[in-house]
Amino acid sequence: MGTRNGVEVARSGCVARCVKPSLGKAAMSGSLCWLRAASLLRGAPLRWGARPLSQAAAGDGSSPGGGEGGRGSRESVERLVRAHPVVVFMKGNPGQPLCGFSNAVVQILRLHGVQDFQAYDVLQDADLRQGIKNYSNWPTIPQVYLNGEFVGGCDILLQMHQNGDLVEELKKLGIRSALLDAEKDQDKK
Repeated sequence: MGTRNGVEVARSGCVARCVKPSLGKAAMSGSLCWLRAASLLRGAPLRWGARPLSQAAAGDGSSPGGGEGGRGSRESVERLVRAHPVVVFMKGNPGQPLCGFSNAVVQILRLHGVQDFQAYDVLQDADLRQGIKNYSNWPTIPQVYLNGEFVGGCDILLQMHQNGDLVEELKKLGIRSALLDAEKDQDKK
């Protein structure tokens, strides 16, 4: 447990719990909180002003994709997130990423031998671009989902790659990281 910017952060495995004293309760749980916790540990400010998912899905007309039925609706985004074990919402496509962060996510996945993942180009659909931000309550792209759970963006995926957590998360999905084979080959030499 640590405190940063007035927020307590506790990490257990890949799940963290953030407590903002003024709220008096856990603000988030799961990987999204881990993302926030990582942000706090780097000294970045927390974004407490984001709209809750319940408001984002309410379809109040204040944002594209918040209404019923469109590709950016909460229900539609939920279907996309859960349609495949590994889902990436990015700028461009895996063959031609259109931003450095999206490219880095694709390269990290390829480094681990993950070739079979579903990618969605948010630049092709403004409703989807806003809808995924509302769904995750996270403002940036790319966004990575493993087994329907929001993991984070480029920085979190890179950190998970560096500390070995990505290998473990992929294993939970039944995906053997190519890095394990590379390590085994190195050990033989």
